[in-house]
Formats: sequence, C-alpha cells, structure tokens
Amino acid sequence: MFDTNPFFALSGTLTPAVMQMYVIAMVIAVAAGTIFDVIHKKSAKYFAENAKKAQAAARRTVSSSDKTSAAISTVTNEVLMSSEFANPQRRLSHLMTMYGFIFFVVSTVVMAFGTVESGLWPLLWHLGAISLCVGGYWFWFFIRCDVNSEGKKWYQLVRADLFILSCLMMATFALLWSFTGSTLLFAIFILAATVLFTTVLWSKFAHMFFKPAAAYQKKITKLDGSQENLPDVGEMNDPAIQARYPDIPEYMGTNPEYMGLGIKREAPNHY
Repeated sequence: MFDTNPFFALSGTLTPAVMQMYVIAMVIAVAAGTIFDVIHKKSAKYFAENAKKAQAAARRTVSSSDKTSAAISTVTNEVLMSSEFANPQRRLSHLMTMYGFIFFVVSTVVMAFGTVESGLWPLLWHLGAISLCVGGYWFWFFIRCDVNSEGKKWYQLVRADLFILSCLMMATFALLWSFTGSTLLFAIFILAATVLFTTVLWSKFAHMFFKPAAAYQKKITKLDGSQENLPDVGEMNDPAIQARYPDIPEYMGTNPEYMGLGIKREAPNHY
C-alpha cells in the first residue's frame, strides 16, 4: 500500500489536467503570497539596509573565498541540519517536519504530472507524510514554548498556529485518505492543503528564504568585524582582550573561571 500512488485511483473522477492545474495554482499562490509578504513586511528592505550598515562598520575585508565558505556553511549547517536549535529534541522535530514536508510536496508534484502508479515516489509520499506528522505532532503537543514553558493548553489557538495546523491536517488526512479511499477525507486533505498554500502571509514560507539570508549575514558580520554593532569579544583570559576591557580582570581576575550553564542549566518550565 505504501508504494501505491493514491492519486492514480482518482483518474476516473479527476483528470490529470485538473490535478496539475491545482498544483500550478498552489505554486502561484505561494509565490504571490511570498512576494506580498516581502513587500508588506519590508523584509528585503530591512536586509538590504542592514547589509549596508554592516559594510560601513566593517573592520576587515572579506575575500570571495571566505564568502563562498560562509555560504556553503550556511546551507549545510543552518539550512540542511538546522544547527541553530540548541535543544536536540526541537532540532530533530524540526528536521522530521521539514524533510517530511519536502518529500511529501515534491513527490505529490511528480505523481500529479507523471503516470506513476507505484514505486519509489508513492513510497516517499507516504514516508514524507508520516515524518511530517511525527515531527509536527511532537512539536505541537510537547515542544512548543507556550505549551512546555508557559502552561498554555495545546488547544488554545491563535492566528500564528495556522501554518503548523494546516500542515498537520494536510499530512494527516492525506494518509487517512490513502488508506481508506474516502472521498470526504480526500476533500478535507485538499481543503487543508489549500489553506496552507494560500495563507502565506501568516505562514513560514517567507521565513524559509529569510532564515538562510539572516544566518549568512551573521557569518559575514563576524568575518568583517562589524559584529552587528556589538563588541568583538574573544576569550576573556586573552591579555589583549583584558587590556581592551579592564573591567574583566578587575572583577573576574586574570583567568576567569567557567561560569556554568547559567539560564540553560535546566529546562524553562516554571509557569
């Protein structure tokens, strides 16, 4: 069953042309929504102005090879491995959700535009939906900051929850429809997918583009010394650093001890 294309059974009621038109419409909706989001929130303008400020405050010139290395590091670490998450559970949940979504969407497009009846793509479709559900429900019930740390009930919803909920409903009802063949479950699956792809203004689709850009810019500011207007502080036991910041040896000694984990000593669940 996992290697059977569930869309193939729809050919008698929905022609491939109809399914392909729907996919194209959703792609256009995401593209238009992302562009509108960029204009509405002025995100691109912010990044451009921030880059100019960083360049004006730069203390060093960054070579092309260093920029290339920073770009590769951003793709491999922040994008592909989500290394910015300090919590390993949150990181694993995010990776399962992200890759599950990618496999699910890509295999959907391939099956909609191809004549795949069974094989690898339907298998990836089912595995992607399962991975998306596991990672998404794990996040929704156990990892969300407002639930885990602030005592908020999981069923208390706000508009910001629209993205994750529509994503979960899409994957959940896609699997239920695939296993049962129910027309009602298929309709709910399509409705959830439509909500997901037409509400980009309140979703994280634009975030997918700005997150790598922000991570790359942060690496560049460290390389050129601008440090986002923050002091370029190295090791506190470095004599040059102590000469530059005399408060360090005055209050902490010439060889400051390790101060411990601080706020990260225990999980934030004191609601």
